[in-house]
Order: sequence, then C-alpha cells, then structure tokens
Amino acid sequence: MNLDLDRPEGMNVITAQGAGFVAINGENKGRGLILTPKALVEPWAELGFAALTEADFQKVAEIGATVTVIGTGSRQRFPSPALLRPLIESGRGFEIMDTAAACRTYNILAGEGRNVAAALIIEAR
Repeated sequence: MNLDLDRPEGMNVITAQGAGFVAINGENKGRGLILTPKALVEPWAELGFAALTEADFQKVAEIGATVTVIGTGSRQRFPSPALLRPLIESGRGFEIMDTAAACRTYNILAGEGRNVAAALIIEAR
C-alpha cells in the first residue's frame, strides 16, 4: 500500500508498506527496524515475532520516544509482559498493532510533530 504524505524536510516517513517490505523515504527495507522522525536503527527483531527478546525492547526504550508503535508483522500479536519490561519501566507509552497499522499510525504522529518511534517487524505474508 502506498502511504502518500507530504514529507517535511529531513523527516523520516513511511512511503509504502507491503508483504516483506516497508519503504522509508522511498527506500525499501526488508528487515525489522526502529524508525523515528530523525533516525533509523537497523536491524531490529529481524528474526521475527517468535524470536523477540527483552533486549529488543530495551533497544526500543533507549530511543526515548514519548510513544512507540510496535508493529508485530502481518497480524497483531502481543509479546509477553516480561519482554515488554524495559518499555513498561521507562514509563513511556506504547501501542501494539500489526505492522501496516503501525506504519499508518507512525506517519500520523510524526506528521503532528510528536516524539514517536515505530518498531516494526517486517515479514512476508
């Protein structure tokens, strides 16, 4: 799906998303990543949902975003609270959704100037 959005100068936006990829500023990415309006962290959770660890979420917490949208792949799945401990203890907000919804939500929040991050698992459907 194409995600048409005016891109403010220097801001990372998700321009498309589909099976096996997410496009950041028009460049396709085929592995998990963390995205903020100013930074791109690769890889992240590249082995998929089943292989998530507490360390993966520690990496997300260290980004310091006010709110993080977590895309869990082609469908919404909830990691165990033990894995989410770093985010919970950071006191920052997070929402869990499928990756397509996380991409749309990230773009909306980033476009509003919010301090947002997207942690995205990318998988073929």
